[in-house]
Amino acid sequence: MPKVSPVTAASVAPVRADGPVAADLLRSVADLSLVLDAAGTIVDCAIGNAALSRELGGGLLGRPWLDTVTADSRPRAEAMLRDARADWSDEWRPVDHLAPPGKEIPFQYRAIRFGTQGQVLAIGRELRAVASLQQQLVDAQQAIERDYWRFRQMETRYRLLFQSVSEAVLIVDAGLRRVVEANPAATLLLGDSAARVIGRPFPEGFDPESTRAIESLLGGVFTTGKVDSVSARRLDGAAEVVISASLLRQDDTTLFVVRASPLQTSPATAVLPDNDAKLLKAVAAAPDSILITDGDGRILAANRAFLNQVELANEHLLRGQSLDRWLGRAGIDLNVLLSTLRQHGTLRLFKTTLRGQYGTTADVEISGAAVEHGDLPCFGFFIRDIGRRLGADPATDGLPVWVAQFTDRVGSAPLKDLVRESTDVIERLCIEAALKLTGGNRASAAELLGLSRQSLYVKLARYGVGGEVTEAE
Repeated sequence: MPKVSPVTAASVAPVRADGPVAADLLRSVADLSLVLDAAGTIVDCAIGNAALSRELGGGLLGRPWLDTVTADSRPRAEAMLRDARADWSDEWRPVDHLAPPGKEIPFQYRAIRFGTQGQVLAIGRELRAVASLQQQLVDAQQAIERDYWRFRQMETRYRLLFQSVSEAVLIVDAGLRRVVEANPAATLLLGDSAARVIGRPFPEGFDPESTRAIESLLGGVFTTGKVDSVSARRLDGAAEVVISASLLRQDDTTLFVVRASPLQTSPATAVLPDNDAKLLKAVAAAPDSILITDGDGRILAANRAFLNQVELANEHLLRGQSLDRWLGRAGIDLNVLLSTLRQHGTLRLFKTTLRGQYGTTADVEISGAAVEHGDLPCFGFFIRDIGRRLGADPATDGLPVWVAQFTDRVGSAPLKDLVRESTDVIERLCIEAALKLTGGNRASAAELLGLSRQSLYVKLARYGVGGEVTEAE
């Protein structure tokens, strides 16, 4: 095979081309071609396209090449001028050009020295398209990294919750009906180790009737997708449990999330006196809403009437939720209720509204009582819908009397005086009502009225309501 010699300035010297032909040739092979004298001054240039020519501003000729590049690129440009030889270098070097106003255009350059006076030909390729693709790649990689770590954090939280929850939870393959995952509570309930539970068929270890009920449950959930539950009994004679299942789709796999919890047939309930048992049944079937919350207002239990009022189907959807979610004046009503119960132990006929899950509202009266449960306080609330109650007699509360007093004075007093006096009367009535609702708690009354404590104290002193206001209060 014949040896191929490198292309050098001497080898192409016999080839002659006039100026326009040489310029067209350079434009076709490079985006920017510069002819530099021995001192590095640009004596000629060829720009590959009109857009680039406009960006560079046409001010390259006659300027030192080093003055047209960025400060970071000057060392590389100086090295190219210093190392330029009579043959093409194999290395492309990055050099960024300055472009008004304050822009930078990335290039990569190769240089060759030619002529008898040390001239240098530098040809450059614009890298903005490549830089844009690289930036997109970097952004995509960073987005992938962020998503990866977010998913890792979500998985960590899921694992921690899955392992620490007290309720037995099994993940079952819907097609194979085998256990894929099980939390520690499930292994305790099934009486085996986690390694032996995973991979076992489900249901297993239940009496025949319970096994058929669970299989029917899983089939119904797979068909309808609705959460359902059945009671089942283990073969080892352990306490009866409630098995509930829901459907989970992950990629192309369908899974069951199976929860198992002991059936709430506490021995304490069995030994209750007959009258107490009847009382519990009456509470559960009462037409008025009855619920129990912890000391912070989170719901522990509720009867069917409350579920109907807030438009929910199951009590477990309520448990752990704050009662404030369902009250009309969010952030105010619950604070008034809790502070009154903590101070006085009882609450009567607190008027507010109750919101349902789907936006319905009802006017209600709330009564309550504080209940000691071990070392933790609990509160019982009794909620009555008063929306359909017959309106009060117009002659009650003496309202027509003071209204008549104002209307009788029409013509004898200016309208602005009548409006001011009626405003004072209404303001006083509202303050008295707020104090009555809060059991005389002025801080809660101020919050209920949307006033600062100082403003309420000023109005109390002005109207002589609630006794003398002291600084300590």
